[in-house]
Amino acid sequence: MSEHLHDHAGGRDFEHDDEQDAVFILTDEDGREHEMIMVYTFDAEDSAYAVLLDRNDPEADGVIFRIEEENGEMFLVGIEDDEEWDRVVKVYEEIAGRESEG
Repeated sequence: MSEHLHDHAGGRDFEHDDEQDAVFILTDEDGREHEMIMVYTFDAEDSAYAVLLDRNDPEADGVIFRIEEENGEMFLVGIEDDEEWDRVVKVYEEIAGRESEG
């Protein structure tokens, strides 16, 4: 799922669920909605990123989005650039590897 969403996620594909702060509704390219939970944030090369998991399928691969701010509001943006994607995944894998060792 992460590769699919990576390739097709746009700048404002999310609706925030006000009832639960960390839940976002993601609509994929087929029009299916996924309840995504933000489970982790990290920084890489002067940008912040969020890792989200499907609330109804926690065993599925997580997805990573860049966190951006505009007019005092934060929103999630899909990573379209392959080089940025590769850098961010590498940083996240290093963080996850260190945490699983400890």
